Order: sequence, then C-alpha cells, then structure tokens
Amino acid sequence: PPPTQEELDKKAEAERIANIPPDYKAPYVSGAKNAMYLGGACIGMGMAAPDVAFSSMFTTFALSNIIGIQCVLGVTHALHSPLMAVTNAISGTTALGGMHLMAHSTSGFANFLGASATALSTVNIVGGFIVSGKMLDMFKRPDDPPEYYHYYGAPAAATAALYGGAHMAGFPQVDAAAGTLAGLLCIGGIGGLSSQETARLGNVSGQAGVALAVASTFGTLHCSPGTAMSIATMMGVGGAAGYVIGNKVEPTSLPQTVAAFHSLVGLAASGAAIGDYWNTPDPTTLDSVHLASIYLATVIGSVTTTGSLVAFGKLDGRLDSAPMQLEMKDQINIGLGAATLGAGAVVMGAPGFGLGMTMLGGSFLTSGALGWHTAASIGGADMPVVITVLNSYSGWALCAEGFMLQQPLLTTVGALIGCSGAALTKIMCDAMNRDILSVISGGFGTKATGKGEAMVFEGEATMTSVDDVVGQLKEAQKVIIVPGYGLAVAKAQYPLQEMVDVLTKAGKEVRFAIHPVAGRMPGQLNVLLAEAGVPYDLVEELEEINDDFDDTDLTLVIGANDTVNSAAEDDPNSEIAGMPVLRVWNSKQVIVMKRSMAAGYAGVDNPVFLKDNTDMLLGDAKDTCDKLATEIKGFYNK
Repeated sequence: PPPTQEELDKKAEAERIANIPPDYKAPYVSGAKNAMYLGGACIGMGMAAPDVAFSSMFTTFALSNIIGIQCVLGVTHALHSPLMAVTNAISGTTALGGMHLMAHSTSGFANFLGASATALSTVNIVGGFIVSGKMLDMFKRPDDPPEYYHYYGAPAAATAALYGGAHMAGFPQVDAAAGTLAGLLCIGGIGGLSSQETARLGNVSGQAGVALAVASTFGTLHCSPGTAMSIATMMGVGGAAGYVIGNKVEPTSLPQTVAAFHSLVGLAASGAAIGDYWNTPDPTTLDSVHLASIYLATVIGSVTTTGSLVAFGKLDGRLDSAPMQLEMKDQINIGLGAATLGAGAVVMGAPGFGLGMTMLGGSFLTSGALGWHTAASIGGADMPVVITVLNSYSGWALCAEGFMLQQPLLTTVGALIGCSGAALTKIMCDAMNRDILSVISGGFGTKATGKGEAMVFEGEATMTSVDDVVGQLKEAQKVIIVPGYGLAVAKAQYPLQEMVDVLTKAGKEVRFAIHPVAGRMPGQLNVLLAEAGVPYDLVEELEEINDDFDDTDLTLVIGANDTVNSAAEDDPNSEIAGMPVLRVWNSKQVIVMKRSMAAGYAGVDNPVFLKDNTDMLLGDAKDTCDKLATEIKGFYNK
C-alpha cells in the first residue's frame, strides 16, 4: 500500500532535521556562559563571606567538589555498586557530629540526639564497608594472584599511634594534619575504584580514612573519660548492628540495603543539627553561616531519611512499586517546599529559642513529608536514579554539618559523596535520555520524545523451545548474553554461568552486554554475574559492545525489555525515543527469554519481539536457564 500522509510527514520531518547544519559555535557559547557563572559565583561568595573561617571552608568545599567529580568519573561502570557502598560507609562520618554533640551537650535531650546520631552513623560505617568488601571479593577470578591487603594495617596502626603521641605531646596542629590525612585516604577510597586491580586497595584506604577521622575527632573533643566511654559504647552498639546487617546482605538485596543505610545517615545529620541548636545557650547570637548550616543539615537530612525509606519499601516489596498519583501532587510539593523555606527564613532571622526551635522542627517535618511524597510519586523502576540522588543528598547534608562544626574533614568527605551521587545520577539519566526533573516528578518520556502518536508495530511473535535454542547454541560461534532485571529477580545467574563455562571451554566466544540502567542500582548486574563466577573481563558495557552485534551469531536476551527496544531509535514519538539501547536486533539470531509478552516499565511495545530474526522463549528465567544448562552440559560433557 502507498505510504500514508502521516508517514510522509514523519519522513519529511526526519529529512528536515538531518539537513540542519551543525552549530559549531553553540558549545563554545555554552562553555563561556558557564565560565561566567562560575566566576561570578566565586567572587559573589567572597563578597558575602562573613569571616576568614568561612572563606577557608568554602575553598575546601570547592576544591573537594573538583576532586570528587574527577574521582567518580574515573570509576568503571562495573564497580558502581561498590562505589555506592563505599560512599555509604564514608558518609557515616556523620558520627563525628554526634560525637561533638555528646562531648559538649548541656541537656539530656541533646545528649540523646548525639548518641543516636553516633550509633546510627556507625551502623553505616561498619555495614557499608562489609558490603563493599563482599562485593569486591566477588570480582576475584580463580587465577588472580594472592592479595595481602591486611599488611596495610601496620602503617595505619603506626600512623594512629604517632598521631596519639604527638597529640599528647601538645603539638597544636597535629589534629588538623590528621584530619587532612583522613580526607586524603577517603578520596583514595573512591579513586581506587577506577579499576579492578586497585578496587580492594581503595576499600582499605577508605576504612583507614574513616578510622583516622574518628581518632582525630576524639583528639579534639577534650571530653571526660566517662563521656569518651559513652561515645565508644554507642559506636560499639552501632558497629555491632552494622556487622550483623552487612554479613546478612545478599547481592539481590543490595539496592534496598543501600537505601536503608541512606536513611540512617540522613537521620543522623538531622539529629546532630537539631541537637546543636538545642545545645546553644543563646541562639540569637549565632551567625548566619552557623544558622544556615543547621537549617540545611536538618532539611537535607530529613528529605534523605524519608525518601530513602520509601525507596527501601518499594525495592523490598513492602510498598507498591507503582507511582502514587495524588490529585494536585505538584501543588502539594510546592506547598511543602514553601512551608520549609518559610520556616528557614524565620530560623535565619536568629529568633529566640522557642520560636527558632519550633520553626526548625517544622522545617524538619515539612521537608520529611516532601521527601516521602516525592519518592512515593516515582515508579519502582526509576528507583536506581532515586538512590543516586539520595546518595548525593547525604553528602550535601554532611557538608552542611562540616560548616556547622567548622570541620574541613566533614566538608571534604561530604563534597566527595555529594559529587559521587550527582555524577551517578547524570550517568543514569543520560543512559535513559531523560531529564532528572522528569524522573523526580514521576513523569515518562525522554528529552527526544516527540508530540505525535507513537508508531503501532504489527506482526506476530515467533515462539521457540529449549531444544531449538540448545541447537542454536551448539551451532553458534559468537554469542552475546544481555541480562536484565528479570535475571536478578529469578536468580538465574548461577545456571547461566554454568552454561557459559561449558560453551567457553568448547571454544565459543561468549560475552555479556550490560546496559547502564539494567538492574535496580548502578552496576547491580555486574555484581550478580560476578557472584555467580562470571569473569569480569567477559562483561562489557553498552559503548564497548554495541557495534559487535553485527558480527554475532546468537544473542540471548534474558529478562531485559526497554534496554533492547529498537523503538528508541526508530520511533521519534516513542516514550523512550533517543534512549541509548543495545542493538541486539543486528545479530543473526535473537532469543528473548521473558516470563510473558508484557511491555517493559515504560509501557512501550518492543518491535524487536516481532522481527523475523527474533524468537521468544517464555517462562521463568531460572527454570529456562536450568534446562539450557543441563542440555548443554549433557552434550559437551559426554
């Protein structure tokens, strides 16, 4: 039949867009504007700085942001899950704020808040490092050389002993030097994740950094033996809880565990900030920087707490993963935001204790409600982005705590974590071609989605059987496996690895292709495959492998949908238009293993299922992989 007018219009529009000449000046104009904004912002901060201490802290904050961005962007995608676990552990330095509050509290309530912040933060420290260590150990290959990272315990202990001796000898600047070294070690903890070879060294560096941070903070407290014992007790309780939680976590539970840990950091930051205000003899004497720091730590911590709890509930199946659609949800968010800002304006006016505490408590409640409602309005499949955003928030709360306590170490570590979360958020949004505001507002569609009607793909899918797929695997020489979240849910990675091992020994080239947003947190599928024993050098990212499908005999898609949807490239009006996808349809034969023919999270039909070179193998992923592995092992291990 001749093309319809709509099809002709789409073709004409595509040709018009293709013929638009590139604007070579645009990136330079944009860069010049950004440079102007940066210069103006820095000079403006200098003009508004109330004293030398603030300028010094701002310098630390700015430089830490630059270092943090560079470190995080250097982390390989396969290690994004360990990155979140390490930053989660380091964000437990909110314990330092709790320690300060316990040492200088003048009331039982302030002491309670300080003790709670200290214990909750230590859960994060111990649990986070145990989880990151477990994940990194999964990437070890049988033929890797032995490692002796425990030897680094000797210089760590020697440095701590040297610091203790210098502190008792009365050297006035040794506390600051120890804090600087702690910050450098935490930076090394992130930088080490740039490769598999240095990742476990990075984890050790982060542990040493946090330990030295705690030790140097003890040195500056000048508290009584009884108070020191109370602090140690709270850290012991939190550490014991973190040890138990960290050792119980399974790889499939990592996303919800990370979300739960974020909530602890947020609550600790808010508690320390409110306790600091409560502990002030006369709040009317506080300067604007101190008041702003208290307010920001309270609000950001509260948003992080409630948002993380909702993310935990959705990821753990305790809450409905569908987005909550309240009427006038935007107006609700605006109202809660306005109430939070209004309370902050009153706090910044340095009122008396009664009014100030009421407004600070009010901002804590309204910002918490805002965090809860915003996270609840986002669908479960977008929780990876929510987790990275909350990871960033926990860092900024830590920065505010650093300004509040005049602690450069907290500002350095907070900026490092804030940049980590922000960078991961950008990576995830770019991988979906979506705007962060679209995700946070609970909307669908990408930045490239047109305004017209999406294409309707007609045809009938071809079904296949386990026996037919086994035959195709026997004949194929080059195989690519594309896992999705369905593989994680079914825990099909174990029989899949057994099958891959047999095929590899039979001389076939088998690789895995991972999309950046596959799974429920960045890099989760890399960890799941590593846990099953898949060597990490067989696992490649979208940019590395996408051009290789043309030369591939057989592609197995297991539990993936939107990430392999050709409508992203073929339909400018699709909800996922412009989203980078794995071009599985370019291989000679595609087998899609799914539980059903249902659309993916975006609700977009997948035309790949209808293509002539695609067969559907429906059923539970683990059962199907078990059958495939059994047949393949039976054939090659005769």
